[in-house]
Amino acid sequence: MKKVERINTIMRYINNRSHFTISEIMREFNISRSTAIRDIREIEAMGMPLVAEVGRDGGYFVMNNSVLPTVRFTDNEIKALFIAFMATRNQQLPYLKSRQSLAEKLLGLISENQQDDLVLLNQILLFEGTNPNNPDLLDLSDLPHPMLEKLIQILLLDSYLLITIKVEKIILSYPIYLLHLYHEKGVWLIEGFDLKDEQRRIFPVDNLTNVKPFPTKKRLSRKKILEKLSKQEELINLILELGPKAIAQFKKYHPLKVSISYTNPYQTTAILKTFINVNNPEELTEITNWLLFLGGDIKVREVPEEVLEGLQERLCLFYP
Repeated sequence: MKKVERINTIMRYINNRSHFTISEIMREFNISRSTAIRDIREIEAMGMPLVAEVGRDGGYFVMNNSVLPTVRFTDNEIKALFIAFMATRNQQLPYLKSRQSLAEKLLGLISENQQDDLVLLNQILLFEGTNPNNPDLLDLSDLPHPMLEKLIQILLLDSYLLITIKVEKIILSYPIYLLHLYHEKGVWLIEGFDLKDEQRRIFPVDNLTNVKPFPTKKRLSRKKILEKLSKQEELINLILELGPKAIAQFKKYHPLKVSISYTNPYQTTAILKTFINVNNPEELTEITNWLLFLGGDIKVREVPEEVLEGLQERLCLFYP
């Protein structure tokens, strides 16, 4: 990292902390003590109001009620931010209005030459979902499900949720501990631990009709939840060997929250291990359909009897 970039990064690091030490700066930025002290002195000379504390650790704190100096972006940092906006502007991400205002502020902070570079980047870079005849014309609305921002705001305060979803015309409620909120193949998904049935579940955010914190008295601790999940994951009952065609199919679609492990350097063979809940009819049907979707380029090491029966029933429909 160049000196200018390092000092800019250290300034941002300091801005986010009320107190720091030389040792912390050395460890965080992998620099020597003399370099850390030199950088701090340069930052002080730029006008950052630092107050040194007497002691072995060489502590500092930022003076309260003081205006901090402007942190300037390098040319590469500006390009990185702008390309990130371009790549995500039509992927249905939350806080759309805030992202738009950030882009406007970014353009207002930079020089005319830097603005010209961004205009050129906007003309030559195309991302999925953009019209090649007019890169500014979005094919998608860029508007995620209206419940997504509410969900994120609640998650920042509490991971124990009572979610209500609508499947066709049926309204269902689930008390969950949220494990992950992720975006896959254009769809936002909730991965959570069902506190009632004590199993991992995945819900599309598009089906969400309401979300609120779950009552404290009925909660399991996070530690117990992770213990139960680890025990369930130990009960692997589906093991597949995938060839190149099956790997290609897996990348197109996989209903499981699971990854494959490549077994050669060329990534042409892989192994998949997971647990199938055979007591869940919906999951059983989905897995059966998915195994047929993978095609013949798989070897089955281990599979539940219920899945085999489902495959035989499906095959009998095609070959009575």
